Amino acid sequence: MTRQDRQFWLLQTAVWLVYGIESYLAAIGLGRPMDHYRLVLIDAGCGFVLSLLLREVYDATWHLSVRQRIAWGSAALVACSLLGGYVWAVAIRNMCVGCKPPAHMLGYLAYFFGWMYGLLAWSGAYIGIKLARQLQHERETALQATAMAHQAQLRMLRYQLNPHFLFNTLNAISTLVLDDRREQANGMVGALSSFLRYSLESDPQQKVTLEQELGAIRRYLAIEQMRFGERLRVGILVTPPSGSALMPSLLLQPLIENAVKYGMSRREEGGRIEIVARVQDGVVDIAVRDDGPGSLDYRPGGGSNGAGVGLANTRERLRVLYGERHHFTIRKLQPIGTEVQLQFPFEPSRPEEPADADPHPDRR
Repeated sequence: MTRQDRQFWLLQTAVWLVYGIESYLAAIGLGRPMDHYRLVLIDAGCGFVLSLLLREVYDATWHLSVRQRIAWGSAALVACSLLGGYVWAVAIRNMCVGCKPPAHMLGYLAYFFGWMYGLLAWSGAYIGIKLARQLQHERETALQATAMAHQAQLRMLRYQLNPHFLFNTLNAISTLVLDDRREQANGMVGALSSFLRYSLESDPQQKVTLEQELGAIRRYLAIEQMRFGERLRVGILVTPPSGSALMPSLLLQPLIENAVKYGMSRREEGGRIEIVARVQDGVVDIAVRDDGPGSLDYRPGGGSNGAGVGLANTRERLRVLYGERHHFTIRKLQPIGTEVQLQFPFEPSRPEEPADADPHPDRR
């Protein structure tokens, strides 16, 4: 028996039990004999059985059109009311001492309409509850379908980063090999293996803390520093409690890639990349800055025109996860440099989850 069936039987029994008790107390209050309970039992029992018959008809015709359901329901309601009126008339005639049968046919008609009103009220309650449950089920199904679509989209966006990052890194390794910097190239391949293990094993649906995200960023920067050495300078400022903020995994990595590619790598003297994070008024505010010339494709004020897979991917992941509750802006700094700013709702990690834990430590 399902949970809904159990709820129905509990409610069905309670309704007709209360109806029988109320009818008996009313009869006592009107001065009828104490043995009137037999009529009350027949009345409540008949209502219990007739309402079950109506339920069978309603359930059997639920898949039909509205017009057909109304026709079948009305016919069943009339038939059950006639049957209830007949049973009540027989009970009055044979079981009620001192009760007189109706002197006119209109009296029997009153029996019919009495049952009609009672069963109509029961039908309204039953159909109303059934429609409410159906609506709730459809709403939950729609929400589940939307959630599954969002999950599929997030997975697609998340896995899109791997070939993008891999292409950039392999291109850098190729450059080192062509420059006959084989030792650095070998070290970069090892660092790449460590980073890809983390990247491929991280669950796209599992959020990580900002501190865990920065751990992945440091892995990536370790690869890039093998290529650029002291030319690449990094500054990270995380103001509590932003380090414990939950966010999608590897959300910042494409922003750092762009800062390296369009910022410091275009300057002979290199450059500096900064990551600044804080929480203000329940909003996580993260800024990624570089002091390089930037991409000519950046649009001041927040847009980018063909700025690559990374920026578009980050913007789309934020949109899918947070909707209108996020902000993503890109702006030029003066006299030189670029800043990418992310804002999304602050969601702290669970107390039992250390903020600086690495969800996928390297296996030895």
